[in-house]
Amino acid sequence: MSLWKIAWRSIQQRGLSSFLTGLSMALGVALVAIVLVIHGVVSRSFSEAAQGYNLIVGAKGGKLQLVLNTVFHLSQPIENIPYSYYEELIPGEGAHKGGKLSRGVEVAIPFCLGDSFDEFRVVATTPEFFEKLSYGSYGERYKCAQGRFFKGQPWKEWYTAVVGSVAARQANMKLGQKFPITHGLPHNVNAHAHDEVQFEVVGILEPTGTPNDRAIFVNMEGFFKIPDHAKPVPKGDAHAGHDHDKDHDAHGAADKQEPAAAHDHDKHAEPDKHEDHDKVGHGKDAHDADKHDAHDKHDAHDKHDAAAMPPGDSPAAKTAPSDANKHAEPDKVHDADHEAGHDTGPEAGHHHDHHEKVDLDEPLPENQREVTAVLVLMKENTEGLTYSQVLVRDINKGNVAQAVFPTKEVTDLMQGMVGNLRLILLVLAVLVVVVAGIGVMVSIYNSMSDRGREIAIMRSLGASRGTVMTVVLLESILLSLLGGVAGVVAAHGLIGALEPWIVGQTGVSVGMFQFEMTELILIPGLIGLAALVGYLPALTAYRTDVAKALSASH
Repeated sequence: MSLWKIAWRSIQQRGLSSFLTGLSMALGVALVAIVLVIHGVVSRSFSEAAQGYNLIVGAKGGKLQLVLNTVFHLSQPIENIPYSYYEELIPGEGAHKGGKLSRGVEVAIPFCLGDSFDEFRVVATTPEFFEKLSYGSYGERYKCAQGRFFKGQPWKEWYTAVVGSVAARQANMKLGQKFPITHGLPHNVNAHAHDEVQFEVVGILEPTGTPNDRAIFVNMEGFFKIPDHAKPVPKGDAHAGHDHDKDHDAHGAADKQEPAAAHDHDKHAEPDKHEDHDKVGHGKDAHDADKHDAHDKHDAHDKHDAAAMPPGDSPAAKTAPSDANKHAEPDKVHDADHEAGHDTGPEAGHHHDHHEKVDLDEPLPENQREVTAVLVLMKENTEGLTYSQVLVRDINKGNVAQAVFPTKEVTDLMQGMVGNLRLILLVLAVLVVVVAGIGVMVSIYNSMSDRGREIAIMRSLGASRGTVMTVVLLESILLSLLGGVAGVVAAHGLIGALEPWIVGQTGVSVGMFQFEMTELILIPGLIGLAALVGYLPALTAYRTDVAKALSASH
């Protein structure tokens, strides 16, 4: 009979004691394995989430807060930066020379943050985010599991959304579903939904294993049209937003009746000035209300709408939404709203609130726009690598914005606070394993007094002291290894069972068969620990007096 079988038989004879000892070892090893796996997966996920671009440009404030808010959709947004500052980062194409800060820039993608839907953050951006950026260490491209990405044009595409895989599953969002977004973050007591503008789900992302799985991406143009999202413009500057409008001249005389910038200015009218809304809301060139009847105003409005609409759309199909039709689609109109425009009585102004003058098919003037952050991808050449440092220096020395390297901030975070926390958890888990090892030693040592006759018989049959000692050591190693294997299996089984909850809470996918190379240290570590704790009982067996043990048994 081999020594391994003798050791196994000895374990079987003390079934309950061996089971409890192995269980304590299994729990300790399971704790170590869980810490190693989760930390490894989270570290990779955090690192990969910050891949795909080189810089993040945002308002002055905490660098880590900017990264957490932009990359991981955590924390509060700092502040916004002017839209014109984002334009300075846009690289030139063709005849366009690019902005003052665009040298070495490949792509600049704007982010507008601070809103939510259900429990998930809303990210307003442009279609280029999906088309020109990648994610992960291997530069994987975003793909839709269902549907498609939203587009920049026509204007109906402004009110579309692409939903992350986790957000779609947990919020039960389907293609074609329309939803309003909440102005504010989840659990914010001041958060309130804006039903005036609703977005349609046109795509659901494939899982990426990054925090983007928990985000809802909407078209930035539609995001700007939501009430309270436009930057207030001082009086007298209502027409400034048209400096960049390409279709300004095409509106002709219709613009004199209802300029688009005036509509956006109306959106920020104070409640106590609502009665003056119809007098000043149409700019300096508008005619006085007492010189024209309601029918003339309506005709002028139709002319303006016909000039602003894309080809093929009927003017009768576009008016601003009213309170009675807040849940209507952005490209549809309620007949009651159309007829309400003909009211000329003293209560006519009460049929519409101060949001309704906004044309949903007119882009928000640039002087009323702000962005929360800009993702900057530098060119993959010497120029891009060189100018990334220059760009960070130039931006940070100004008073408007700051530029950070997201990978550096994430690395500092993982090696700093998170790394220290992981070290503490790992030390505690190793201590649990050491305590379990001491339990193995105590269990075997206490059995030595009952096994004196067994050892004496082995010796009388010709077994040497070294053989007896080896059997005891093998028994300790078997208990430790069996407990360790059970602990690793239990750890991965628990991770697999909790995977849906982990993904839902963090957006990080941790599979049952997600192994870490550091787990391989457990096997030699357990063997060394077992040999160490089994040495004292083995030494006791080695020193057993055969004659005394046999005489005592009688």
